[in-house]
Amino acid sequence: MANFIYCDNAATTCTRQEVIETMVPVFAEDYGNASSLHKAGRKAKQLLDQARKQVATLLNCTPDEVFFTSGGTESNNIAIYGSIQSGKKNNPTKNHLITSVIEHSAVYQPMKRLEGEGYEVTWLKVDNEGFVNLDELKASIKPNTLLVSIMHANNEVGTIQDIDSIGKLCRDNNVIFHTDAVQSAGKVPIDVKKSNIDLLSISGHKIYGPKGIGILFIRQRVLIEPLLFGGTQECGLKPGTENLPGIVGIGKAIELRTQELEAEAIRLNAMQQKLIDELLQIDGTHLNGPKDLNKRVPGNVNISLQDIEGDTMVLHMDLKGLCISSGSACAEGSIEPSRVIAAIYPDCISYAFNSIRISLGLHNKEEEIPQIIETVTSIVQKLRDSKKKLI
Repeated sequence: MANFIYCDNAATTCTRQEVIETMVPVFAEDYGNASSLHKAGRKAKQLLDQARKQVATLLNCTPDEVFFTSGGTESNNIAIYGSIQSGKKNNPTKNHLITSVIEHSAVYQPMKRLEGEGYEVTWLKVDNEGFVNLDELKASIKPNTLLVSIMHANNEVGTIQDIDSIGKLCRDNNVIFHTDAVQSAGKVPIDVKKSNIDLLSISGHKIYGPKGIGILFIRQRVLIEPLLFGGTQECGLKPGTENLPGIVGIGKAIELRTQELEAEAIRLNAMQQKLIDELLQIDGTHLNGPKDLNKRVPGNVNISLQDIEGDTMVLHMDLKGLCISSGSACAEGSIEPSRVIAAIYPDCISYAFNSIRISLGLHNKEEEIPQIIETVTSIVQKLRDSKKKLI
């Protein structure tokens, strides 16, 4: 598509050609069932084992701690509900959960539901850059605390939490620590041993892999009960014949990201900083999330534009051939503010309505940055001029 620039990589990424080429033979040739004993089944099992090793290298874990799911949402739900079900059997007095107010809906909604079912849930607030307060987390942990679920990196504003410190607090207090790493895996280093992580979620389509495949890391000796029943695949946690093409695809995607992680972060940070510096020159523009790029996901730029709704900007940018996203969501015809940004700036709700997210990725080029800046600047000026004429 001519003059088309995709800047919504935090929402989804394209599947890399190398990944597609790795998956194709699994559809057409190596299509055996990994549970079968014959040659085709054994080859499928080899491919399955290879993918686990590729993931284990990224996370610094053992292959038998890697489990494949249908995506980040399922991984998060298995981590949370699986811990709850195990807790009922093994630690029935532990009914306290801790999370943050800016979690992705795949954590936020399960926690809300559990709260409605009688579980005690502590919702940690965040500061004006999206960070949880470690002292508040420490003070929130009680003898009946079962699980802490804090995302590694926020999907809207890119805030990277101090999971090393969070993990240590949880380990010192014998509390399970789950982190949603959907936005951070393959973008910033993750060491589950160093960070004392017990459960970690990844999604394939955020790292240039296929959609419909995810990962749940489960530390050895952490007890998780299955939510579905019907087979022994993935040690019974994900019963049903494995999505082998997807598993091979996510394995290859992770292998590639592991190799290029450091260099790609440096490249994206340079473009990210240029974009932030120039966009903040626009009057009435506010940066959402950390100013320090070392504490922000590479490529993530989230700004609020005074007097301009985020959805309006998304539509106008689309007409110019640029794909970005908004911090607000349209539900049943009404515009709702970004829950995340509203939590970060409770006294400035306009930031939540007026936010846009530009998320750069592998296929964005340095020469695209001036065009993005010029397009945002011209649309902002046009929309503001139109508003003035209406007054």
